[in-house]
Amino acid sequence: MSDETGKYQTTDEIKNLMDAFESCTLPRCEWHHSVHLTVALWYLIQYEEHEAINHLREAIQRYNSSVGIPTTKDGGYHETIRLFWMRIVRRYLSVAQANASILQLANGLIQTYSDKSLPLQYYSKDLLMSWKARTSWIEPDLKPFELCE
Repeated sequence: MSDETGKYQTTDEIKNLMDAFESCTLPRCEWHHSVHLTVALWYLIQYEEHEAINHLREAIQRYNSSVGIPTTKDGGYHETIRLFWMRIVRRYLSVAQANASILQLANGLIQTYSDKSLPLQYYSKDLLMSWKARTSWIEPDLKPFELCE
């Protein structure tokens, strides 16, 4: 991303980000919320949903391993959060303009869902930070997920 707003200026920026992510050359300090959203968007555009989910799971785990981010009870890969955001991105795509470019989609997604604490509107912190939620999908305990779909 080339500016402080977190918005992409060109489609090539997104392609370069994806190349860096998939080749595990993306600097760890650049692996943040807006990048997660962009990667999820990319996979949901490129693949059928089931494939996108599997590709993203494998890619995040591979990337985390390459930059030394272990999965522990307090950090690393988190299945429920990943699937939560995949559902959010899928919902975003379902209402986006059909002719929107990846650049428009990515920037709109980041602008709309910049609040990375959104899952806490659906999950209690204790449940969301549990080992079970980190390792498998857990249904929300505060309000049904259908309300955000």
